[in-house]
Amino acid sequence: MTLPTDEGATREAIEGFYRAFEQKSVALLRKVVTSDWEYIPEPLGAAPGPEQMVQVFADIAIALPDMKVTILDLLVHGDRVGVRAEISGTQTGKLLGIAASSKHISFAIHSFHQMRGSLVAKTWHLEDWLSVFRQLGQLPTTLE
Repeated sequence: MTLPTDEGATREAIEGFYRAFEQKSVALLRKVVTSDWEYIPEPLGAAPGPEQMVQVFADIAIALPDMKVTILDLLVHGDRVGVRAEISGTQTGKLLGIAASSKHISFAIHSFHQMRGSLVAKTWHLEDWLSVFRQLGQLPTTLE
């Protein structure tokens, strides 16, 4: 286990990580994750590293262009970080196969991160997609 030397640097990296998602910025993501960063479960066909998010961020930019990430809890323990957060935004484009609805949605996410120094090396994530489907009033027909 590699312990970060500075909890403040860890918090800064984690906040930058979620800012990268909110801004859909691979450039910002590259600054806070390792070059071999693992995102578990990973997007289909993805290789480790920040570049795996290029298509994901492009899809989010269409589906939820005004996406906001609010960190509710951030707990640091050694080289591990637990995050409870909320994502909100207006679905103005296709989301998981569901056509644009113009509905405002919000849902919970829970993530655990493993740090390597002051960079995120691994992320395990879970989103409350059932809540999204309920808010949109339908289930996806395909998971694209």
